[in-house]
Amino acid sequence: MTDVKMFQKPDRRRAEPLWHQAEMALRALIENGEWASGSQIPNEDKLCDLLGISRITVRHALRNLEEAGLLRREHGRGTFVRSATVVAGVRGLTSFTEEMASLGLTVGTQLLDAEVVPASEDVADALDLSLGDPVVRLRRLRLGNSEPIGIQTAHLPQSRFAELAQDAREMQSLYDLLRARYGVIPVKAKEVYRVGAVSEIDADLIRLPAGTPAFVVERIAYDAKGPFEFTVSTMRADRYEIRSTLYI
Repeated sequence: MTDVKMFQKPDRRRAEPLWHQAEMALRALIENGEWASGSQIPNEDKLCDLLGISRITVRHALRNLEEAGLLRREHGRGTFVRSATVVAGVRGLTSFTEEMASLGLTVGTQLLDAEVVPASEDVADALDLSLGDPVVRLRRLRLGNSEPIGIQTAHLPQSRFAELAQDAREMQSLYDLLRARYGVIPVKAKEVYRVGAVSEIDADLIRLPAGTPAFVVERIAYDAKGPFEFTVSTMRADRYEIRSTLYI
């Protein structure tokens, strides 16, 4: 079990609530690597002693860090530091780069493939094209804090993005490139989430055995002219979560 070497203890004289101070102190241990990815953190009793605060306050801080995707609780075992995790929920239309940045993760992208191919039936239906129309296919490995999060395969009409296969080799964010180079302003997107499995082709890249359960996310993005992007993402289920708040 990882122990605490040094951190900022909550100070009752400060204006910030004790739970917030505790949360920031524990977050710092995770973000600076004092608590390594996958390590078990001290139990609640130990944290109460180390921080000098009540169990209720400790639980408040731990719950916030769990909801932020930094910790995971395992019944009967304890609490552990998560690997880089994307927590998806109700949000606006964002790129992967923006989503990662909002979670405090360092985004990374490895372009695996960029070429023009004929549209399959699924791609043609999604983009309102004819079967076989040329589309730009971009296949990318997406990283968070240098750890693989998923593999995304995007298809875009070549008729609208003639030089995209070449432009993509220099890009970090596809949406930033589309906005700057082609004047695309996304207005909405439709997403479908389903359970799938890691393919043999993706296994080594995503660092999981073939057949491992994964999230498969299909997105069709639109601008004022209609659908411009159809992307299928295979996301590591241990590093990508979907959370919702339901109201009655």
